Amino acid sequence: MNTQDACRLVLGLIYVRNKEQESVLRAGEDQGGRGERPPWRWLVDQAARPAPLGPDVRRCVSAWLAPVLRTEDGDAGQNFVPHLPPTVDDQLRNLIAEIDRADRVVELLEQCLAELSTAQARRGHYFTPQGIVQLMVEAVAPQNGHRVLDPVCGSAGLLAEAERYVRERTGLQPNLSLRGQELHADTLQIACLNLAARGIRADLGPPADSLAKPADDVYDIVMANPPFNLSAWSAVPPADDDPRWTGTVPPRDNANHAWMLHLAHALAPRGRAAVLMADGAATGLRPSERRIRARLIGEDLVECVVALPPGLFPHVRISCCLWLLNRDKSPHRGWGSVDRRKQVLFINARSAYEAMTGTRQRRLAADGADRILRTLFAWRGVPTTQGETPRRYENDPRWCTSLSTTDVADAGHVLLPTVHALEPADEHTAARERVEDLKWELYAKFEESFALERDLRQLLDEL
Repeated sequence: MNTQDACRLVLGLIYVRNKEQESVLRAGEDQGGRGERPPWRWLVDQAARPAPLGPDVRRCVSAWLAPVLRTEDGDAGQNFVPHLPPTVDDQLRNLIAEIDRADRVVELLEQCLAELSTAQARRGHYFTPQGIVQLMVEAVAPQNGHRVLDPVCGSAGLLAEAERYVRERTGLQPNLSLRGQELHADTLQIACLNLAARGIRADLGPPADSLAKPADDVYDIVMANPPFNLSAWSAVPPADDDPRWTGTVPPRDNANHAWMLHLAHALAPRGRAAVLMADGAATGLRPSERRIRARLIGEDLVECVVALPPGLFPHVRISCCLWLLNRDKSPHRGWGSVDRRKQVLFINARSAYEAMTGTRQRRLAADGADRILRTLFAWRGVPTTQGETPRRYENDPRWCTSLSTTDVADAGHVLLPTVHALEPADEHTAARERVEDLKWELYAKFEESFALERDLRQLLDEL
């Protein structure tokens, strides 16, 4: 099976198993509805028999997913579960047995999504790596009762992590209002199942282009990993009277700044946002880009910009930054005790990566993510543990610096951390880093060449 179909099947099976467990925990409830919706135990019993298993799996999973995937036009997503020929019966039996005896099916679920992300990354439909998801959520620190938005939600990983973050810190079932939007219908189905398998409720709605119109409400927390440098993002020129633009209409051939203004407009009076952006969003020289950055700085919306290591995404080699926006940087509960109005924190975490064993890929190092958060929390005046006195923040020219918005304006509103917090390197170190960068560029070219050759062979075979 292709990765997309395999992922759909695994997510569906995990969902059925989890719903069965929920019904067992609720005394007196029907154990999954043995009529129209065969329970998980029935499927496990069927897997122990020699009869063909595919039809039973499709019947069971489809019946449980119908209410989850039903859309406004009544489509219950019957085609979500792929055809399962007898040749996969043995693998189905092993899969059902593994899911049935697993203590933490969430780990299986996340591995499944990671493989799907890698498989479809070249089409731009990748999912945010878990290490970056955790960093983004911890940086904005959602609180119980918050309204949370991800306008380009993918597999809904950021929404799921927000729920886990609040649940672990409160010890209670979170009372969050989760809202997600996604343009691609297939990916939206994956998001629905990802949340349903975890028992998380969210409003995802139908497939929608978030940039087409302003958000329908304001939110306490907004998080997004939009496509980098998306061209031709608007079918028509952006309207001057759109409340998101307010005299700073973003360029039509690159959506980076449109996303930034879209997210800012969706923030509540004390709202916070975390968004991943290509480096160009922090350095673009066109007048429209400069005006938008000047507006963000002038309105004191930019809290922090973190330069992340290159090579964290398998589909793109360009460097990117994590932007943190904030409507209110004055001291208040849930954020910090230090007044940071009219100030911006820059963190240069370019070297905070580690190689993934057995691959050429990188990931954000755990100690690197911890150092980013420690720096951010010290700057805000947040204790790292309950009852602890907040650490005192200090500039480190090799890692971080805090500048006034006036200083940022004097620097031409360039917001790239490597400009403000540049780690000095001797000649040997600089040469080694340059070789490392060239190596990654060459790997990317090899992969691109392989993909082009594969596509060309397929076209020739079809002639």
